[in-house]
Amino acid sequence: MSKVFTFLKGMAMGAADVVPGVSGGTIAFITGIYDTLLESIRRVNPSLIGIWRQQGTKAAFDHINGTFLVLLFSGILTSIFTLARVITWMLETHPIPLWSFFFGLIIISVIHMFKQVESWKATRVVAVIAGAAFAYGITVLHPLTLDPTYINILFAGSIAICAMILPGISGSFILLLLGMYAPVLAAAKSLDIITLALFASGCLIGLLTFSHVLSWVLRNYRDMALTFLTGLMIGTLSKIWPWKETLTWRTNSSGEQVPLIEQNLSPFSFEQITGQPALLGYAVIAMAFGIVLVWGLEKVADK
Repeated sequence: MSKVFTFLKGMAMGAADVVPGVSGGTIAFITGIYDTLLESIRRVNPSLIGIWRQQGTKAAFDHINGTFLVLLFSGILTSIFTLARVITWMLETHPIPLWSFFFGLIIISVIHMFKQVESWKATRVVAVIAGAAFAYGITVLHPLTLDPTYINILFAGSIAICAMILPGISGSFILLLLGMYAPVLAAAKSLDIITLALFASGCLIGLLTFSHVLSWVLRNYRDMALTFLTGLMIGTLSKIWPWKETLTWRTNSSGEQVPLIEQNLSPFSFEQITGQPALLGYAVIAMAFGIVLVWGLEKVADK
């Protein structure tokens, strides 16, 4: 049963990573697998070759917690390939309930993260503020327009994966800032093997390097790291706010008009300004569902 749960947690991480503004790292943290994930990835280093030579393939596989990694990443990939179309459709046709669901998910996740901090000091508060300011600064950056060349795809993968394993910063949003979100999502939909292989290679490079740094920080400065990461989650809430007015548009790689610069609106003025229904009732239900879901995941992780 634990193997099934690991796979399902991977699927939840994959679903979150598809949405710009939501982090798979957040899902990993609230489901209680974050430290295990980092430690397992950290063990993939040159010393693994020595273990393989001396003790064999099984010992090397066990050393990196291979069963856990295979199940988790299988869940992530399954989710990305199966939910990419659904998430894209939801973003286009039902954005307010979808963003409300993730807004509720982040709110309850912040509370969950604060519970993990063992002792509160002034430096912890400063770390929360610094994390929130940093994440907010990223959310208001203007997207770049990198061409989907092989080098840029490799680079985008290495940067995005670092964000994906950080609670609070969305790898999909980093791809959006780099102008690589549409090409990568299109490759996932059409099973463009070359693009996906390059992106995966970049992810592998970024993952194996960044995980060592993050694992060391969490081992030595855990409370500071947790409060900073929680600040990152708080800072992204403005990006996830469901009611927005699009000020300027851009043309993506498919020739479609998509929002470039948006501003947040009150749900009570949204309909008047945009001419579209605010769907406040649906938003509240979706937000509550996100909160209940994380609460349930927390209870499962505790058991």
